[in-house]
Amino acid sequence: MTALAIAIIIAAYLLGSVSSAVLVCRAFGLPDPRDQGSKNPGATNVYRLGGRFAAALVLLCDMLKGTIPVWLSYLIGINPFLLGLIAIAACLGHIYPVFFIFEAGKGLLPRSARWHRSG
Repeated sequence: MTALAIAIIIAAYLLGSVSSAVLVCRAFGLPDPRDQGSKNPGATNVYRLGGRFAAALVLLCDMLKGTIPVWLSYLIGINPFLLGLIAIAACLGHIYPVFFIFEAGKGLLPRSARWHRSG
């Protein structure tokens, strides 16, 4: 693996760690989504706090933080296996962001439901 690929993987993780919900809420003068509503910094909670436009902007930014590093890496000729690692790094950054002490994104299930057993 080249130094360039390692740098891109790290950059993808860091870009994924940026919370679009917090940034959009600050830009629109909305309350911090980590303190209001469901306390989840995601598009659904931002929808509750600020409406459709703010939520759509969060969703778009969240998609772009994974798309941009992969797309740029593809354009410079990074091999497909490393493209997958770059995509995974961006997803891990979104779910476990370094800027919020590795707690923020939901990923697949809410934290309260991860270890829940029905029955």
